[in-house]
Amino acid sequence: MTHTNYSRRKYLTGAVAVALSGVAGCSSDSDDDSEEDKEEPADETMETSTDSEGNESTETPDESEDTQPIDGAPMYRYNSANTGHAPDETGLAGPITEQWTYGTGGSVESSPAVVDGTIYFGSYDHNVYALDARDGTEQWSYNTGNNIDAAPAVVDGTVYIGNSDGTVYALNASDGTQQWTYKTDTWVRSSATVVDGTVYVGSTDNNVYAIDASDGSQQWQFGTGGSVDSSPAVVNGTVYVGSDDDTVYALDATEGTEQWTFDTGDVVTSSPAVVDGTVYVGSNNVDVVEDATVYALDASDGSLQWTFATTRDVHASPAVADGTVYVGNADGNVYALDAGDGTQQWSYDTGSYVYPSPVVVDETVYIGNSASTYALNASDGTERWTSNIVDQVSSSATVVDNILYVGSGDGTVHALSAEDGTE
Repeated sequence: MTHTNYSRRKYLTGAVAVALSGVAGCSSDSDDDSEEDKEEPADETMETSTDSEGNESTETPDESEDTQPIDGAPMYRYNSANTGHAPDETGLAGPITEQWTYGTGGSVESSPAVVDGTIYFGSYDHNVYALDARDGTEQWSYNTGNNIDAAPAVVDGTVYIGNSDGTVYALNASDGTQQWTYKTDTWVRSSATVVDGTVYVGSTDNNVYAIDASDGSQQWQFGTGGSVDSSPAVVNGTVYVGSDDDTVYALDATEGTEQWTFDTGDVVTSSPAVVDGTVYVGSNNVDVVEDATVYALDASDGSLQWTFATTRDVHASPAVADGTVYVGNADGNVYALDAGDGTQQWSYDTGSYVYPSPVVVDETVYIGNSASTYALNASDGTERWTSNIVDQVSSSATVVDNILYVGSGDGTVHALSAEDGTE
């Protein structure tokens, strides 16, 4: 299958300096809500081919390939456990090309969700967008009136997402109409996790909320001692979440009662990943730049299993796949750690801050920094490919069906694919 490359607009913007704290970022880009910066790719219904004799013919695209549904990433980090691992998805081999772009009016730090052939994300231009995942054409947009950097969760035909005025929205996934809203006191940077009819989300008002997914009524509220930027992981009836009060919390998913806490001594903006009875999460010391740690905690009681010390902040959320923990660091490195004991298996130096969180698809680790997107061999860290097509990576990548979707600080969402369209 041949993909058309749509030209990217260049913006004269400053360097992106954001901390992707388990959501899509925490910067303060322009609040401009102008429609002028929005860009849609051209409508393409025909493509030109050349036969063996050099004669050109125009025909409709191959329906067997182009009309296959793109699915597989309903919420941040792919699933309610925040693993960042999609074992049933297919990745993309190099060389890399740009399949399409879509421009918004503000930085895109919201990590995309991809469900039923549609990509959903938020922007600092205040809008939630739904685009066709194959060609990037807009299906609908909804203006929330404030910045969005949380990733959406798309479950049972509804999009759940928070914004900077503290409102959580439930929107119809097919047309963007509002179903309900729930108001917290301040910014919702935390990405919602939806399990068994309940929306779990944190707020910078220091609370974790459980909201009924059907009507937006509050089921419970739990107060911490600090801002909750971390996105909850929900596994086996327990909500795991970090707080700026230096604590990782385990809460009963039904009642919101505290099951255990673990004091890291450092701010926890990283979103926990829960795999095989272990909680993996990062922290960073706001007073000592060189002091940051990755923790492995027993999911049942919060007891410490191991730690891994890094030289700079761990804002990113770990990805866990096949016995290995992958995490980015502000020192520019991507680390692979043994999930059982925390020993380092390999590291890869990107040369610049790594704030977006990694994802693992097809035995490949996909991650970005301020200038490039990387695909690394999951087993040994060797580089499969590097692309600088996206020059201001500001969201975590989502990889579904041979396509990598990622947001940029210049307000653009990019869809990258292999040049031949295959893995």
